[in-house]
Amino acid sequence: MTQPTDPSILSPLGKPTEYRATYAPELLYPIPRQLKRDELGIRGEALPFVGEDLWNAYELSWLNAKGKPQVAVATFRVPANSPNLVESKSLKLYLNSFNQTAFADAAAVEAALVGDLAAAAGAPVGVQIAVLTGQPQAAVGYPDGVLLDELDIACDRYQPAPDLLATGNGPVVEETLYSHLLKSNCLVTGQPDWAMVVIRYRGRPIDRAGLLRYIVSFREHNEFHEQCVERIFCDITRRCTPEALAVHARYTRRGGLDINPFRSSGEFPAAGNTREIRQ
Repeated sequence: MTQPTDPSILSPLGKPTEYRATYAPELLYPIPRQLKRDELGIRGEALPFVGEDLWNAYELSWLNAKGKPQVAVATFRVPANSPNLVESKSLKLYLNSFNQTAFADAAAVEAALVGDLAAAAGAPVGVQIAVLTGQPQAAVGYPDGVLLDELDIACDRYQPAPDLLATGNGPVVEETLYSHLLKSNCLVTGQPDWAMVVIRYRGRPIDRAGLLRYIVSFREHNEFHEQCVERIFCDITRRCTPEALAVHARYTRRGGLDINPFRSSGEFPAAGNTREIRQ
């Protein structure tokens, strides 16, 4: 599928929408990742990171063979090396299209999701469904690291400012730093997106005040969740030259979905699915 350069041309985002209640996989709208990666100087097939976009879907429902509604939560894992990301509103509309559609069982729903999301992303997508009758559990907690948010800093820059990033001359450390102050805006609608961002690295100590000011500098920046995390990863890599780096953001939910991108140089394992308190 050939997509326009401007994702707002055909995108359902920011436009009046008539909700479909019967299965409609054509509602999924892929956006090529390369459009924004060009801005970051990422070209070719060799990416400077590995990772995934982990989605949680809290509003999944369908009908069984007798017409009785079934409800579930789902997780989707989209690999960072897939050609496309999936626009969040289109995914919301797609999931709503299951509402009045009959499926034999949860396995049939999962199979439909696996096929449709892989076709949109251009790569295999992991899907797991947990029906609510099974009483699935969700972990809520905080990273095992240092919270930056109580640092007494002055902020006056609200567009990404990588020059705020710096390292000291101390010995190599390995630490995890995190903040609840990441806010960006949707690339198309301008609606605010709120997140906790977690940065784990090994290398010369990153100046914490500068890092927090850098995180705050995204406050008026318009970019999709996945693109913000890749920008943060690339900026820290270039300015602080860590030996190893992982960046993980957990965005608060909108429309029954939360998006949690993870990018790593490869030395640190993938983030789990422990939710931020605002999710």
